[in-house]
Formats: sequence, C-alpha cells, structure tokens
Amino acid sequence: MRSGPRKCVLFDVDGTLIDAVENQRRVWAAWAGRYGLDADEVYRVALRTRPMETFAVVAPDQDPRECLAALHELEDEDVRSGVYAAFDGASELLGALPLGAWALVTSNYENRVRGRFARTALPVPRVIVDAAAVTEGKPSPVPYLLAAEQLGAQPENCLVIEDAPSGVEAGLRAGMTVWGVNAAAAVTGVHRHFTSLREAVPDVLAFARLEGSAGVE
Repeated sequence: MRSGPRKCVLFDVDGTLIDAVENQRRVWAAWAGRYGLDADEVYRVALRTRPMETFAVVAPDQDPRECLAALHELEDEDVRSGVYAAFDGASELLGALPLGAWALVTSNYENRVRGRFARTALPVPRVIVDAAAVTEGKPSPVPYLLAAEQLGAQPENCLVIEDAPSGVEAGLRAGMTVWGVNAAAAVTGVHRHFTSLREAVPDVLAFARLEGSAGVE
C-alpha cells in the first residue's frame, strides 16, 4: 500500500525511451529530397524547431500544409518499416512501474508512439499526451500538466524524464522534478543528470516508491 502523496513518472519518448535519431534523420532527408533542399541543413533546423517552424525557415515558398502532409506520410512509413531500438533499461523500468503511475508526454503522435512501442515490445501506459492533445507543445508546461491531471497527481509529485532542452524546460515550468538522461553533459536546469537511461533506473523506481525513496540532488 502507498502512503503519502501519489507519485508519478512522466516520460518523453524519442531520445529518452526509444533511440530514434537515425530514423528522424532519414525521414527529414527524404522530406528534403522531395523539395530539392539540403538534407543536413534541413535536419539542423528541424532539431531545434517544430515542423511548421522548420518549413517556414527552410521552405518558405511552399504550402506548409502540404509540407506537413508529406512529412507525416514519411513518418508513418518509417514506423511501419524502420528499425527501432529501445534504450537499455527501458523495458525493465516501464515494466516495473504500476500502470497508473506513469505516462508518456511526446511531441509526436499517439499512433506512431504505439507503433514504435509495438516494434520494441515496450508496455504502453494508460495515459499518452501527444501533439494532438494540446495546443501548446514543449517547452510549454501544458503537456506535462495535462499528463499529471489525467493521472490524478499534483505537479510537485511528478518526476519528468527527458533528454532535450525543450522538454526539460517544459517540466521545470510545470513545477515538476526533472531528471535528464542519455547525454554526456547535463541539460541546463535538470535536478539530476544520468548519462544513460539504464543508470537512472534504480532511482526512478525509488522515486515511484517501489524501492525506498530518492531525493533531489
């Protein structure tokens, strides 16, 4: 039985639980090829902006709705045929968390997340907050606040696991504890930093009160 406030863990997906860097690079390269653009430049912009913002920078003369439709087509095909891998520790960690104690908060779309999780045999939680669920994406706190609300948890009792600056900022603005994973150097603002997801597993489970307790460093 739990005692005290309800603790929940909120996970980013790409770069945190699933290694999709090469998939994203291939998708953007294919998209750039359709418009006769430099693939490296397009990917460099896409890494720091949302799709509609990327199109405005790299293809301002194109219809952004058509650009988005083309990107979605390529992303959906990649989910069906691409090769994906879960980060070491992801299966163990998600499998150990109670179903109602964790959620996914992603800038991607739920159908693609479910497809990637099926390909990597990861369990799927009850709550997934995707790009279609909110009008403001990361670094806005809205996605993380919505996930906490749907889990019935207060923001101060939520742990965010992220790999990217925009996601870290979103978690911090939501008033949550934020831990960074899968990076050699800590993202500015994180309360704790782990070079890999595997390294973080014991402490994430501890936060969730499955293996004692963990504080913030």
